[in-house]
Amino acid sequence: MKKTLVYLLALIVVLVLAACAKKEESSGAGAPAAGPATGELKITATNWKFDKTEYKVKKGETLTVKLDSTEGAHGIKIDKIGDIGTNKTKDITFDKAGTYDITCSIPCGSGHATMKAKLIVE
Repeated sequence: MKKTLVYLLALIVVLVLAACAKKEESSGAGAPAAGPATGELKITATNWKFDKTEYKVKKGETLTVKLDSTEGAHGIKIDKIGDIGTNKTKDITFDKAGTYDITCSIPCGSGHATMKAKLIVE
């Protein structure tokens, strides 16, 4: 019985660590920066919400995207663009116009499923 419990706990730890592992996505919507960033896009995350419901950037801009988690541990996933971890930055060139979903990429509690925003590339 004790061995089974230890194996089960070890499996849970492995699954949690795998879920928190950094993933890199590559697509044309937000390729890594080709040149130096010309500005910053700051996204602040608190428990179960972002500081804005929409973030707007201009097509062709290269920005340093900064995730500032002021309450809890959060990451962001921007559909077709990439992921950014807690209190990290990433230079991104926004080369395709469109609207992209931003979601929290780290399970953060009861409000995690509603933690969403939009990125609009004009």
